[in-house]
Amino acid sequence: MKKIEAIIRHFKLEEVKDALTAAGIQGMTVMEVRGFGRQKGHKEQYRGAEYTVDFLPKVKIEIVTDDASAQTAIETIMNTARTGQIGDGKIFVSELVETIRIRTGEAGEESL
Repeated sequence: MKKIEAIIRHFKLEEVKDALTAAGIQGMTVMEVRGFGRQKGHKEQYRGAEYTVDFLPKVKIEIVTDDASAQTAIETIMNTARTGQIGDGKIFVSELVETIRIRTGEAGEESL
């Protein structure tokens, strides 16, 4: 099983969610996060004073899937979230040792 974490732009969330659903990927967790990478923030003005915004708002999507569906999920996110500009985001893939459904006690891929 794989855990896929993707950090993407806010305005791409619905499009990515719809594309993942159409690809047969079920379930995801979404969080609003802030951070920076190569963009290193940007400058804004407030009441005449200029200041640097270091942490940019992004959305983090977490998906847990079986190994067979992982590459489909990754490609779907990449193709849908890409704008071609710096700041499109990152995808992190981790191996999961175990998952357990709390309600039924099912473990492993049955819990997905």
